[in-house]
Amino acid sequence: MKRSGAQIIVQFLEQRGVRCIAGMPGGANLPLYDALAQSSIRHVLVGHEQAAGFIAQGMARVSGRAQVCFATSGPGATNLVTALADARLDSVPLVAITGQVPSALLGSDAFQEVDTVSICRPIVKHASMVRSAAELRPALEHAFELAESGRPGPVLIDVPKDVQQAIVEHAGDSPPLAADAPAAPIDPQDLRRAAALLEAAERPLLYIGGGVIHAGAHAELAALAQRQQLPVVSSLMGLGAFDPDDPLWVGMLGMHAAPYTNLLLREADLLLALGVRFDDRATGKLSEFCPKARVVHVDIDARELGKLRRPELGVRCDARRFLAAFLPLTAARRRDAWLARLAELRLRHPLPEAAAAAAILRHIGTRLQPSTVITTDVGQHQMWVAQHLPIRGPRRLLTSGGLGSMGFGLPAAIGAALESAGKVLCVSGDGSLLLNIHELATLAELQLDVTILLFDNQSLGLVRQQQTLFYEKRLCASAYERPTDFVAVARAFGLAADNWGPGEPLGELDRLLQRAGPGLIRVPLNAAEMVFPMVPPGAANHEMLIELPVAPSAGHISG
Repeated sequence: MKRSGAQIIVQFLEQRGVRCIAGMPGGANLPLYDALAQSSIRHVLVGHEQAAGFIAQGMARVSGRAQVCFATSGPGATNLVTALADARLDSVPLVAITGQVPSALLGSDAFQEVDTVSICRPIVKHASMVRSAAELRPALEHAFELAESGRPGPVLIDVPKDVQQAIVEHAGDSPPLAADAPAAPIDPQDLRRAAALLEAAERPLLYIGGGVIHAGAHAELAALAQRQQLPVVSSLMGLGAFDPDDPLWVGMLGMHAAPYTNLLLREADLLLALGVRFDDRATGKLSEFCPKARVVHVDIDARELGKLRRPELGVRCDARRFLAAFLPLTAARRRDAWLARLAELRLRHPLPEAAAAAAILRHIGTRLQPSTVITTDVGQHQMWVAQHLPIRGPRRLLTSGGLGSMGFGLPAAIGAALESAGKVLCVSGDGSLLLNIHELATLAELQLDVTILLFDNQSLGLVRQQQTLFYEKRLCASAYERPTDFVAVARAFGLAADNWGPGEPLGELDRLLQRAGPGLIRVPLNAAEMVFPMVPPGAANHEMLIELPVAPSAGHISG
């Protein structure tokens, strides 16, 4: 059977189980869209290719499977760059398929020609150009295998227009892909060493990250924590992997952690780190992070072992396989003194009095169904969510952690709703929403059950906060002098939209949140409100600010 290169791509995606693709057509990928028009795959037309990448991320973060986005050559491909870099840092499986000018024009500075592969190679797991239609299926198989295996991440395939148009003899449906090769067994000596280190520890902590969620290790994590009475701290990306209502839950660590969390870390004598990168936002000044603790570091990516914090023991393995093999080597143990110390610190050094936004999020947390997916943008609201909105289950919080991409929240919410078919709450700020506000049109067209909770302080809140705290209140380019009427804008795009003030009845907020379909709730905030605690850049975690300082040394906690 003869098929075009574009038809081979679309047929492969159908066989792979891809149900929805976000993207935007252009001259260099029109053959691909012509084949897609004859397919059962749903397509979501975006207002900007960056959003296509974030929509695909939303689907991938909820499902755990590689998802697909399309873009044309030139500006279409370059508009994807932020979403690809974001996926790489947060280990999100993604396959981006971009059109390219015809092969005969490569290197001629043709209309909308850029070297997409060279641009993207440093920020993806793999990038390649397919030079013939016969190479398409092997390239696609390799792309999905790379995206989903090991530490997940984005893969880019660039396809010249003539390769999409080329007609080749195609054998039809190919046999199923071969199963992944079995992972290398864990060295039993490593397991015994880890067990001995844990047995000898008096003040151990579990430090978990996104790798626990990627591995699906939440059940094994809970079993180990309960058996050994281990307090659990998490990076931003690990939220949802452990029950926030469990007494062993200590919370998110790092720059905006509760004071008791960072102080407890300072006393730990063993850190069992699972699927974490020891990112600077989590560790603060690295030389003073957990200074008394030995470290057992487990990660699927060997490059992370010892990259920042040298471990006593480094194990290359995904978190679920490690825990499944490690659990039988552990016995039940009580750690009354250590848990009593946690309770004492929690009582003496709680989260400070919350801002209005935080109080609203705490209220919402008591009303949300556990299955609700929450997306955020980046800024103060993101940290208030991490501090005050309980995440009850893995793959329920979608947020841009490593890259910190403003504009992530709305398109990611669209992707999450497409994949989960349930309620999605997008918590955003006015600055972040403006970056991809055109996707309100996409949301309205799709009529998805996404509610945007917009905290509007007419500023770039976290930028303003840092300028106030660390730049002697020199506020520059952090305020929107002319306010945007977001309710009017959302209604113009076709959403239900309302204002709600913190002084109004909470019952009215509940009603607006329960409204089905696409909607926006604008909550005005005072721009002077800040998210505390906050570890100053370059400081150790125990040197956190817990309130607006009135003198150079005021408002610090130092343990």
